[in-house]
Amino acid sequence: MKKSFGFTLIELLVVISIASILMMLAAPSFKQLIQSNSISSNVNNFLADMRFARSESIRLGGGVIMCRSDAPEAASPACGSGAGPGTNGWVSGWIIFHDVDGDKGRTSLSTDPVLRVQAAITTIDSIVESGSSTKFLFTATGRLTLGGITSMQFGSNSNFTNATQRLVCISVGGRARIAGDGTASCT
Repeated sequence: MKKSFGFTLIELLVVISIASILMMLAAPSFKQLIQSNSISSNVNNFLADMRFARSESIRLGGGVIMCRSDAPEAASPACGSGAGPGTNGWVSGWIIFHDVDGDKGRTSLSTDPVLRVQAAITTIDSIVESGSSTKFLFTATGRLTLGGITSMQFGSNSNFTNATQRLVCISVGGRARIAGDGTASCT
């Protein structure tokens, strides 16, 4: 009798079918893991930029603004149009600049120095504020003077589960914190 070294077609089909069943079971949880990591990464970037703007405002003696921008990577970025809630919000990106001229804004013609730029975020679909303001203005003591923004929701209800979403609360003192998932509140 001749000894054979290899797999039969039946053995190969059994292995392929078992592997495909395991992949079908693992795919949904893997998708949720990717979404959760994406939300966490973007929340951490936002919180880091809030802390940076606040500390720069204290260092520079006030007048540092973090604002939503429609084209943050432009040659001369400007603050966004202020479309407010109901849009995709801050996923278009943001800029942090020192408001040297004191006009509480930045246009494409402005000479206010840009301190930091966050490019558009493509991994999540929305970062929406609870108010209609699209900027944070920090004073020399690190407090906020403009706004009305009290919370930011990362991830929409249509593409992310409540467990995956994050709610970030911003106090008048200029500090931001994570309140929890999509069911949390800032109160």
